[in-house]
Amino acid sequence: MNRRAVLTLGAAGVLSACVQQAAAVRLGPDGQPLPQVYKIEPGTENEVSFRLLDAVNSLRRAQNAPPLAFNAALNAAAATHARDMSVQNRPWHFGSDGSSPLTRVQRVGYTGALKGELISETFETELVTLAAWMKQPDTRGVILDPSAREIGFSWFQEPSGKIWWCLVTGG
Repeated sequence: MNRRAVLTLGAAGVLSACVQQAAAVRLGPDGQPLPQVYKIEPGTENEVSFRLLDAVNSLRRAQNAPPLAFNAALNAAAATHARDMSVQNRPWHFGSDGSSPLTRVQRVGYTGALKGELISETFETELVTLAAWMKQPDTRGVILDPSAREIGFSWFQEPSGKIWWCLVTGG
């Protein structure tokens, strides 16, 4: 009898957790879940960066491409451009001063060859953004470029939650 009571209470607990979880999801007028703002908390910056690097290197490994390693200069170029896109309020590859990706990596002292730059304006996670980049042949090519050896990755998050992502590869 006690076993049955424990199983019944356990099942009720699981179901109530499901109901509470379902109530937390807000639906839009089309009945689909509304996007949730991804807030990057202070102190989690390394987790976000290394989560992306691990995912990129997993994708590259599946294509027999060599892994990428973070480069401080490329990280600085990515950080500068992410913030600048926010200031300009548009995702594009030119800086507010007219700089190109090549100019930005040269300014931070990167001596390797620029391989590519990816940008995004979103409220979504770094892994969702990476998945979106992988869906497009041109951006997927930057991520999987076998001649790339280094990566710079950064973002700027506005108080509204909007995130400006920037990824730069070099070799």
